[in-house]
Amino acid sequence: MTSRMSRQRMATRRILVTTVATSAMLGAATVPAFASPPVSAGHAFGHVDGGARLDYQKTVAVRVLKGAFERGDTAVVDRFVRADYIQHNPLAPDGAETLKNLAVGMHQQFPNARYDIKRVISEDDLVVVHSNLVLTPGSPGSAVFDIFRFQGGKIAEHWDTVQNVPDSSVNGNDMFSTVSRPQTGQPGPRWLTAYHKNLVTKAFDRLIVDKDLSALDMYWSAGYHQHNPGIADGVAGARDGLGAYFRAFPELTVSRKRVVAEGDLVAVHSHYVNAPGERGQAAVDLFRVQGGKIVEHWDVLQDVPATSANDNTMF
Repeated sequence: MTSRMSRQRMATRRILVTTVATSAMLGAATVPAFASPPVSAGHAFGHVDGGARLDYQKTVAVRVLKGAFERGDTAVVDRFVRADYIQHNPLAPDGAETLKNLAVGMHQQFPNARYDIKRVISEDDLVVVHSNLVLTPGSPGSAVFDIFRFQGGKIAEHWDTVQNVPDSSVNGNDMFSTVSRPQTGQPGPRWLTAYHKNLVTKAFDRLIVDKDLSALDMYWSAGYHQHNPGIADGVAGARDGLGAYFRAFPELTVSRKRVVAEGDLVAVHSHYVNAPGERGQAAVDLFRVQGGKIVEHWDVLQDVPATSANDNTMF
């Protein structure tokens, strides 16, 4: 059983090339449902609310990532990213101009890079993108979560976490697939968003923040599917893996930073600190809820570095 700490240390040894190449905004790429509709920042945000606004934000996030990092298209940044864009990736300074330069540099260095979008969810002014970034065709690439904040119809702020995809998994599931049914990456009905967000927030706080393993009996389904490559499948695997983690780091603190939900999917962005004085890890945990229980989980973790190209922290 590999703890979060040991897994992250292994990933960090292999992550340098990936994080440098994607230091502006790591994300995802080809989901036709999001990539095809025409969008206009001025038109869309002047006249729509609710679901149309959320769909617009998802479309823009994908369009910027695909255009900038697959094609080196800087015009899409001019159109949809604010000039005073705030960056939380520790390897990139603030500003849209920096983003454009990094997009061009990545496209030149990795002309065949692809962003394989797995899931996109949006709530209020936030969008979460879960993707498999592959810089070199045929390689497993990295698992990435991007979080974008919109303001006035444009991307205003960005956070991300990146982790190399390992060669194997103790649970037999990859870091991206949907195992629970229906097997789709699309979020469920939006009228369930508030209920599921409240449920996952309570479950996360009790299990991860308070380190109470009995939360698994209350909030997790017996058929729970695990995509963390170091933890076995099912509730028993979660109990064993997290129990070992909590025992190894009795002074662990977890600070929940933001929760973003849509339908049956709920993402939690948080800061794990295994022991006092450590910088810790940035993490995004994504949960799927069905029938009032958590049925599936994906996550990505990244060490917080000692220095940063911006003053914003990873949170």
